[in-house]
Amino acid sequence: MSTTVILGAQWGDEGKGKLVDVLAGNSDWVARFQGGNNAGHTVVIGERTIKLHLLPSGITRESCQLILGDGMVIDPWVLDQELERWKDETGEVPDKNRLFISDRAHIILKFHRLVDGLDKKIGTTGRGIGPTYSDKINRVGLRFADIKHIINDNDWISEMTSLYNRILKSLDIDQMISELELKKDLEWIHNRFGHTIKNTGLMLDNALKMKQNVLLEGAQGCLLDIDQGTYPYVTSSVTSRANATHGVGIHPGHIEDVIGIVKAYTTRVGHGPFPCELKDDVGDYLTEKGHEFGTTTGRRRRCGWLDIVVLKHSHRVNGFTSLAITKLDVLGGLETLKVCVGYKANGVEYHNLPASITDLENAEPIYVEMPGFPGLSDQEWLDLARKANKEKAGLSALPINAQKYIQQIEKMLGVPIHSIGVGPDRDATIHIF
Repeated sequence: MSTTVILGAQWGDEGKGKLVDVLAGNSDWVARFQGGNNAGHTVVIGERTIKLHLLPSGITRESCQLILGDGMVIDPWVLDQELERWKDETGEVPDKNRLFISDRAHIILKFHRLVDGLDKKIGTTGRGIGPTYSDKINRVGLRFADIKHIINDNDWISEMTSLYNRILKSLDIDQMISELELKKDLEWIHNRFGHTIKNTGLMLDNALKMKQNVLLEGAQGCLLDIDQGTYPYVTSSVTSRANATHGVGIHPGHIEDVIGIVKAYTTRVGHGPFPCELKDDVGDYLTEKGHEFGTTTGRRRRCGWLDIVVLKHSHRVNGFTSLAITKLDVLGGLETLKVCVGYKANGVEYHNLPASITDLENAEPIYVEMPGFPGLSDQEWLDLARKANKEKAGLSALPINAQKYIQQIEKMLGVPIHSIGVGPDRDATIHIF
């Protein structure tokens, strides 16, 4: 029996999908525990690029059972489109026998998307995530378990339609929700996904009793956590380790490994403070070479140097047992590398992440510099990784200055390195044996 948690250690977009895809080869179950289609994971297998939004990254392994967990908010229409695309590409219908939706997960409706579309401050994806979580906390949300009971409850439908329309009117949104429209939507959801709605927490508990391997996949990253992130520029869920088991309905004692995914530099999408952001040629270089555009929205990611202050905070919150470094190859070709080891803000020096958004907005990074290493083509990095894994060379396969860069990260954080990503392909990962 083994339960491994994969978490983003920065502001998301660290490359979690690629590692989940690799580890899923030895897993029986892969479960998402929070978020919705505001997340995007990309998996590259040879010439094929797979972009996922709701489906767990383990979908690429037909032996894996897949779960959309209790802590998620799910847009049924987006899920339907994603499943149809998967069927068109592969011929497989995962929801027939290996994809299950938690009966405790909440449903994103048209109303939630309309409300979310008003956001201008935080820089959300506008997918209805925040308003659905808001309804959940306000105890007026709709869960998959309850659809079969309320599709013929005209009083409930009337009350919810009135509530939604009062809110839409108060926000000066012209579109309204009709009772007939809401009823038809609920009927469609029930007819389309009723067969997949299960007590998935019980399923995972039974799997663990049978000594099966479970992989818990997080969305976003620690710095977008509603409690531990750069509030208010965060997502609407708990993205950290504490919610991993809770968000799929099993207890935390099951966790054996927590792998923090760390991009070799730092990126974030949307608004909010970013002390290490580079608005220069190096920032443009990282954006272009790293293809730093959001999987879900296509938005350009803001890029900057690696931030140890952020990673120390993330490790304290999550207790990583190891780190998976991604996109090391993107740094290749830069003459000098910088690593942020602290901030100066309002006359104060910080070596731990301040909670105040004002302090973070005024923070100036304190850097240490390291020599860069040569750039290689994607194929050269891929060949290097395959050779390294075949010979079990680990870190020693890298150029000497790349080795020193990784060793410095390991030393500063006190967490061993699990693997090093040197390209987008599934095989472009050097495993540390």
